[in-house]
Amino acid sequence: MRLLDSYIFRTTVAAIVIVLLIISSLDLLAKLIDELGNLTDLYTFSEALMYVALGIPVSFYQFMPFAALVGGLVGLGSLASTSELVVMRAAGVSLLRLTWAVLKPVLLFIVAMLLFAEYVIPVSDQYAESRRSMLLQGKNKAVSSREGFWNREGNEFMHFNSVQTNGKLSGITRYRYDSQGFLYSSSFAELVLYINGRWREENVTETLFSKTETSTKTYASRYWDTTLSPKLLTVLVQDTDNLAISKLYRYANYLEKQNLGDENYWLVYWGKVLQPLVIISLVLVAISFIFGPLREATMGYRIFTGVVVGIVFQIVQKLMGPASLIYGLSPLLAVLLPIVFCLAYGLFLLSRTR
Repeated sequence: MRLLDSYIFRTTVAAIVIVLLIISSLDLLAKLIDELGNLTDLYTFSEALMYVALGIPVSFYQFMPFAALVGGLVGLGSLASTSELVVMRAAGVSLLRLTWAVLKPVLLFIVAMLLFAEYVIPVSDQYAESRRSMLLQGKNKAVSSREGFWNREGNEFMHFNSVQTNGKLSGITRYRYDSQGFLYSSSFAELVLYINGRWREENVTETLFSKTETSTKTYASRYWDTTLSPKLLTVLVQDTDNLAISKLYRYANYLEKQNLGDENYWLVYWGKVLQPLVIISLVLVAISFIFGPLREATMGYRIFTGVVVGIVFQIVQKLMGPASLIYGLSPLLAVLLPIVFCLAYGLFLLSRTR
């Protein structure tokens, strides 16, 4: 039995890895083509290539459920095509045992993806985005392009060219308004450092506005008092889908306590937490297809079926998310419903093959 489990393990892993590499390569190639239109003297082809390469962990994580489904169909389908599954069943190997043999390598992929989501993707994504923004817009330029991001704190609006993981900000433009909405000050700092719990601006140019005149001041350095912290900026600057699970949980709780819009963060949080169930449910569907309606099908038809099922599942997931925000459905329920349906469908098909 150990030899049989090892054989199924190798076959399943090889199929999933090949599918994952193919899909991710196509995705990264498309991203690289998109970046070619943004090339400048600073943001060269090699920099664009590095930016795309840093997105490999994100691509692996996003396409893992799809790769598990299609890889499961390809791996088990190859065994079915050579009648090896028939021999295994004739030798007395139960369907439950074969299902567990396929799920074991999938569990390893699940653990790897969870580690990627928590420790690898947040760091690589923030470094890639901050470096790209800095090269495209530059740390010595004020707001002049679509790069960077905005934040508001009270009556002050801020634009950051880039935010790095070490508490270092580049190109910070700040606009301050009074209670009547009158702009009385704007400033630009080339560099802002977080030192001993405080932000310090470097090479600052400030313009003061009054009803009759404007004046300009420059500072070699000055302190900036704000409630923003490097950890909070990390959450604000990154794409919500690429945040670590622990940071999503803390920030969603923070927004909930402040009575702010926390639903989108909870939606992404539950999507990441329940990602293992997504992968397992899709693999069960793949197994049920191989032992059921796709037992005698060609490899091309199996792959086509897997692609269709994966696309339909993703569409339903993406529709349930916005629907939950519009109609007030619980984010947990919105994420869980497609998974439960897929899991129930896979188990139902498996039960019919006994």
